[in-house]
Amino acid sequence: MQRESWGDVIEVKTNIPLILGKELKTKKRGIVGLSTVTDPYQPPENTYSLTRFCLEQLLHHDFPTHIQTKSAFVTRDIDLISQFSDSQVMMSIGTLHDQERRLLEPYASPIPERLNALRKLSDAGVRTTIFFGPIYPTTTRDDVFNILEKFKESGVSEVWIDRLNLKPGIWENVKKKLQQDQKTYQIFAKNMFDEKESYQDLRKEIFRKGKNLNLRILDAF
Repeated sequence: MQRESWGDVIEVKTNIPLILGKELKTKKRGIVGLSTVTDPYQPPENTYSLTRFCLEQLLHHDFPTHIQTKSAFVTRDIDLISQFSDSQVMMSIGTLHDQERRLLEPYASPIPERLNALRKLSDAGVRTTIFFGPIYPTTTRDDVFNILEKFKESGVSEVWIDRLNLKPGIWENVKKKLQQDQKTYQIFAKNMFDEKESYQDLRKEIFRKGKNLNLRILDAF
């Protein structure tokens, strides 16, 4: 698929719960990740419920199950997720500024909804964590305490962090979206290319403030 059409087409693998159910009978017990490439709670999940069917199969065998998503829709499955002996939900959040989120993640859940979803999961006894990444280059050292405080209020005790890594072809697509807001675009470009050490300064501040708030901070990569 051409990069220009990325996100325009979704291939729905409707037989995955059946295949998973068969494989779990013979597979060695280990952590199952939902999902490492494609968000398991994209809008079509509301129609097909494939993630839920897969969770039912995994719960039947009680395989350790770790979910990563940007969608508050994950709360639909609290009834299943909370029954696992080992389950975790990691919510990806790159910024607290929802107007910036709308530029680059127009179809993902708004940031407040993601934080509320984490709170609900945590209150239900589900282990939760946040993948703070890729951190939007508009984030400053002065933003760090407020961001981490909001994260802690959502019930998490662990935050994974990562910078925005521009693989070939990524910046061209990001640039097109950002240019809808020139101020945001200029800050992105400046911190990505002119001030390349800005992330390392930010990282140090995140670790420092995280310790103050009793949040465990980890580098994702």
